[in-house]
Amino acid sequence: MADAFRERTARLLTDYLEYCAREPGTAARQPSSPEAAVLRCVAAQIREYNVRTLSVYRGFRWNRVELVAWMAQKLLASPRGPNWYRVASLLTFAGMLLERHPREACGRKKKEGNVSRDCRLLVALLCAQLSGQHRTWLLANGGWDGFCLFFQGSLQQTWTRHMVWVFVSYCTAVVLLYLWRKLLSYVLARCIPTLWVLLL
Repeated sequence: MADAFRERTARLLTDYLEYCAREPGTAARQPSSPEAAVLRCVAAQIREYNVRTLSVYRGFRWNRVELVAWMAQKLLASPRGPNWYRVASLLTFAGMLLERHPREACGRKKKEGNVSRDCRLLVALLCAQLSGQHRTWLLANGGWDGFCLFFQGSLQQTWTRHMVWVFVSYCTAVVLLYLWRKLLSYVLARCIPTLWVLLL
């Protein structure tokens, strides 16, 4: 039996993440659904109000999927649970990590392959999170129709002040912890063998 909510979630995620991961200079396809159109609009506002924070992650070279999984855990599984602001922030962050920049487009086919692969992996990861672990909350809040109603009513208002606080605080904390963990594991991997050699 088909799971209509899961399929709708996968379509939304595929639409948005492929929109973000498209080749520079390529015309964007029309949104595939009303929620896809709303998400693109909301994400553009989130990005506009968080330009300085998001610019730090341009050209992110480590594991995008792992970072988004960690971000999803921090944003959606926090003690306060998910809300539409956090869902939109998470999807915006995932899309921003997939963006291809013009200077990267000349050459480096391997990197381009990684973006396409990561796009598919992120669709699967986020679909599992949203239509699995957080399904009850999403459906209780109207599903993707509720998402559209929530943001359509507030797109013209100053909801972005709340979005800025949520997005910047979580993004900064999560990514700093992630990078610290990676740096620590790198240092330990390099230094411990050297110390053993010196002690012997």
